[in-house]
Amino acid sequence: MKRSKKYTEALSKIEKTKVYSKEEAVKLVKETSISSFDGSVDVAIRLNLDTKKADQQLRGAIVLPKGTGKTAKVLVIAKGPKATEAKEAGADYVGDTDMLDKIEKENWFDFDTIIATPDMMPALGKLGKVLGPKGLMPNPKTGTVTMDVKKAVEDVKSGKVEYRTDSFGIIHSIIGKVSFSEEDLLANLNAFVSTILKIKPASVKGDYVKSISISSTMGPGIKVENNFDK
Repeated sequence: MKRSKKYTEALSKIEKTKVYSKEEAVKLVKETSISSFDGSVDVAIRLNLDTKKADQQLRGAIVLPKGTGKTAKVLVIAKGPKATEAKEAGADYVGDTDMLDKIEKENWFDFDTIIATPDMMPALGKLGKVLGPKGLMPNPKTGTVTMDVKKAVEDVKSGKVEYRTDSFGIIHSIIGKVSFSEEDLLANLNAFVSTILKIKPASVKGDYVKSISISSTMGPGIKVENNFDK
């Protein structure tokens, strides 16, 4: 695979076999960004999990202390007082079956997150085949099926990211933008990895974390030491 000159230059700044301290890694991820726009900084955590076991399929959400650098568009599916609560909390779109019809009939997806009250889930379930593959189906584990609509909207707006293990036991997430300060990226990285460490399934044998790496959009991966519990 032929790499661009920019990528090759960025790669030359990273020692392939070295595992960097989190402080060094955050500094390097900014230096090795090659996109012409303000790219995202992502983390990938490879875990020692058997994802065929239900208790080892991790899923949840965390509000990053320094946000994501992006303001998410929120759609709330709710009725009555909860719909009013959603509007007051700053949701971009609020409705019930009218919004679901819009998604189904107009192929409308001008939002990043759906929050729903539990009573609306049967109606939402009918769109599972459309919303599921896009990762948009609300879920109690990520706090997007809730009666506390106000908090859910505020969390998403202030930088909540969802996570789940893929079939290889890897968790991916954004932890900010290249333009973030090293301190802010480090705060988000610490918060995210610490959350994953806390939810280690009791049935996991041996080392829980196999590797941690961070990268910028289109940039090379940088291996990070696992000393987040220190």
